[in-house]
Amino acid sequence: MTEEKDLFAEYLSRNNLRMTPQRGLILDVFLRTEGHITSEELYSRVKRKDRSIGQATVYRTLKLLSDAGLAREVDFGDGILRYEHDYAHEHHDHIICERCNRQIEVIDEGIERLQERLAKRHGFHLTGHRMYLYGICPECMKRKDRKGSLRKTGHTSG
Repeated sequence: MTEEKDLFAEYLSRNNLRMTPQRGLILDVFLRTEGHITSEELYSRVKRKDRSIGQATVYRTLKLLSDAGLAREVDFGDGILRYEHDYAHEHHDHIICERCNRQIEVIDEGIERLQERLAKRHGFHLTGHRMYLYGICPECMKRKDRKGSLRKTGHTSG
């Protein structure tokens, strides 16, 4: 965590910004939170530690964390932006249930190699990617079997 704090302090300094106690606390709470978190959820956690910090400060600091390469925005298609750790975390993709919004992080070397081959075939050098797969999780499928058929969604394969 010290490395991330140093990187953030360097980023702020390069951009003529200060490492305030509020930014330090927000960074600390974010780094201690695994998984995907909304700015509102982070605000709620930060507020428990310091009631004087406003929601706008949390939102602006999350933007700075993203710009510094410490956080990454994730959008699961439900209109809610979430953030996850970006620095020193292994690349992964996501599978999302369209019913309950369960998210699973997946790593598949075969898919990674395929993406590299596709990029090369089209003359691209990949600098990054995000892959979201949508479907219905096993738990929701069980509920579907008891209640009837699945609803149609706007997501298509291909």
